[in-house]
Amino acid sequence: MMKKGLIASICMLAVCSFATAGFADTKKGEKIDGAKEFKEHCAVCHPGGGNIVNPKKTLSKKDREANGIKTAKDLIKNMRNPGPGMNKFDEKTLPEKEAKAIAEYILKTFK
Repeated sequence: MMKKGLIASICMLAVCSFATAGFADTKKGEKIDGAKEFKEHCAVCHPGGGNIVNPKKTLSKKDREANGIKTAKDLIKNMRNPGPGMNKFDEKTLPEKEAKAIAEYILKTFK
């Protein structure tokens, strides 16, 4: 149990240290790189599409669908209101365009 708490704390610390980049505004019409955003906001806890906090909830299509996550909209909803162990990414931390780019990257990359 203490190990999970330590892992969750490390994840939160990593996300907080990268959070400042999330406050930068993107220019109108600028294409957002979902892979870059994923590495910046998600890869610490989801390396290679895995899940260091809950191995049963990876980003693989099989696990996503088993957890009711089938679309980009579902992924964004989970980013905004996650379950235990995952950091919450509100629109201030992760603007909608970036969240959508990450969601599309996840759907395209982790089969």
